[in-house]
Amino acid sequence: MPTGSFVGWIPIVLVALLSGAFAQPDNRIDLQWPEAPELAAFGDHAVGVRTLEVADRDRIDIVNTIRGAEAPRYGRPLTLEVWYPAALPAGTSVGGIYEVGTRDGSLARLKGRAVRDAEPAVDRGPYPLVVLSHGYPGNRFQLAHFGENLASKGYVVVSIDHTDSTYADRAAFASSLYNRPLDQLFVVDEMDRRSVASEGFASGLIDASRTGVIGYSMGGYGVVNVLGAGFTEASTQLFFAPPNGLLAERQAGTEAFEASLDPRIRAAVAIAPWGMPFGFWDADGLAGIEAPVLFMAGSDDEVSGYELGTRAIFEGAVNAERYLLTFENAGHDAAGPIPEPRDTRGAGAVARDAAALRETVRMNNVAQHFATAFFDVHLKGDEAKAPYLDLVEDAVAGVWSQDAAGAITSDHTYWRGFQKGTALGLRFEWRAPAGE
Repeated sequence: MPTGSFVGWIPIVLVALLSGAFAQPDNRIDLQWPEAPELAAFGDHAVGVRTLEVADRDRIDIVNTIRGAEAPRYGRPLTLEVWYPAALPAGTSVGGIYEVGTRDGSLARLKGRAVRDAEPAVDRGPYPLVVLSHGYPGNRFQLAHFGENLASKGYVVVSIDHTDSTYADRAAFASSLYNRPLDQLFVVDEMDRRSVASEGFASGLIDASRTGVIGYSMGGYGVVNVLGAGFTEASTQLFFAPPNGLLAERQAGTEAFEASLDPRIRAAVAIAPWGMPFGFWDADGLAGIEAPVLFMAGSDDEVSGYELGTRAIFEGAVNAERYLLTFENAGHDAAGPIPEPRDTRGAGAVARDAAALRETVRMNNVAQHFATAFFDVHLKGDEAKAPYLDLVEDAVAGVWSQDAAGAITSDHTYWRGFQKGTALGLRFEWRAPAGE
């Protein structure tokens, strides 16, 4: 790989350290790279997890909509995984198993540190809400590394199984195009409703007025739209778009779209958001984004695109404070999915899998670090985390400087929270809103 590239770069000195950390056969969602950046570390909250079955009772049924005919409606079912700060009795054993479907149709057992159905730590809340939205296809565990990690830091994290878009029930792509932003908005409403209810495990647990969303690929497509970037008229008529121009409900400049924007969503992370090269947004649409947004992408993203994809969205969101974290030479999976479960890997691929696992975990940890700093600043108002977002643009240009006693000196410009040599292959850019 080129010097300074992200994928493939592991200092020789780390090999021995990493071999012990990643040799075990477990499929863990809470792995930490031995030299992970500072804010990737788990917080001081114990973590609970619950599975919820919910339904939006009056949604258009895209899969069964016929061109030229009235669209049928149905109760759209969604399965949610909810991670939250927990109150554990002394002596409770932490950790548990998640049984999940995989891309090849098999089942895998993931391990984490959350305790199933634990009592929530309501006395330390209410907590900001973070919604996770997976790729196409995927499932609610695809971004699970954010779930436990952020919950340990005082967030309630809700990950969606997007119906018609999971490994188990993938259906017409038009359903994902139509339903992604609607699912994200519905989950904010549903968790807000449960928090203000007088009973139930979420009662008093969530402050939905401080909501963030993390979306990967198609989830990122939804994020860009719910933040305020309405679709172009041309995109609503694409041959693979929902029939009868139904996507126009979320078209830029329409009264319906403007009325749907949710001020509770105060910040978002869009990882490799899909759609820009297909013309879903233009300058006018992207100008509708005003909430702070952190974009993450690999510079060699072969699915969503980089220069004409994520970077174009980043540059076009001119009215938002925005950041772009780039993983040099990485592809579409940068910073997003958890490591591929070992259950799905063929025999004889141990060395390759170990290398891929190390790289995926490192990227996940970097993503956790920046998501923590970003949400702590924009959802919690924690200005002590702002310096973690104020960095020299290209990590390779950062200077590591300390005196003979090991103290950092005034000319030190290496990325805050990263150990020496561990930020190579990364770029971090910032843009102020227009007029500031």
